[in-house]
Parts: sequence; structure tokens; C-alpha cells
Amino acid sequence: MRLTKATNYALHTMLFLAVNPSDEHIGVAKLAERQQVSTTYLSKILTKLVKSGMIESVSGANGGYKLKPGGEEVSLLEVIKAIEGLTPMFDYCLNHNPDCLIQKAIESAEEKLLDELNQTRIVDLANKMNKTSI
Repeated sequence: MRLTKATNYALHTMLFLAVNPSDEHIGVAKLAERQQVSTTYLSKILTKLVKSGMIESVSGANGGYKLKPGGEEVSLLEVIKAIEGLTPMFDYCLNHNPDCLIQKAIESAEEKLLDELNQTRIVDLANKMNKTSI
């Protein structure tokens, strides 16, 4: 599985929002500056995260973005799905052989990867970040 830069920015944004006070909205300019990306590009990513229900946006002078209640419990896989969707790494074998050993091995490995990403929550990473920065 190859993840795009958009997913990378989305994951980092979610982590940044998780380690900031929950009552504080953070503007797109600050989020973009922190990741050294354009506000236009990051806004498109943030829109997907809002539509997925992970974060909320508030307009106005004190507006910005913050995690929705429970947003820190979101898994890495959920963020990936919100940005990328989920397509298999390997979807067919030569001659479409249903007993293809290569396909079975790759599917097994992919299943383990997806399980790990699903078990790792944003809060898990936020907790590690807080411990290492103390």
C-alpha cells in the first residue's frame, strides 16, 4: 500500500489536533504552516476529514478546526479510508487463478497491515508524543 502526501498531511493534522486543547479551534493557516503545505491544498484534505465526521470546522475570526468529541479515538485506518478510500494492493493473479499462492500471501500480509492500522488510534500516538516531549 502506498499512501499519498494527502494522507500523510491528514494523519499529521489529526495528531496535531489531538495534542491541542479540545476547546481551541486551530486555523487552516496555522495547520498549513506547521506542515509546510499550502492552505488551499490542506483545506481540501480538511474538508474530507470534516465530511468523514472526524473533525469539525467553525467559520469566522475565531474559527478553525478541532477534533469532534471522540475524534482522538479514530484509528489510522479510518483516516486513510477518509482520504484514500481502500483498494487492495493486489487484486488478481496471473490467469485469474483462485489458488494463486502469491495472491494469498499478499492478501494475508495486507490483512495484517490493515489490522495494525485499525488498532492504532490517534490518541495512542498523542500519548506517545506527550511522553516523549516531557
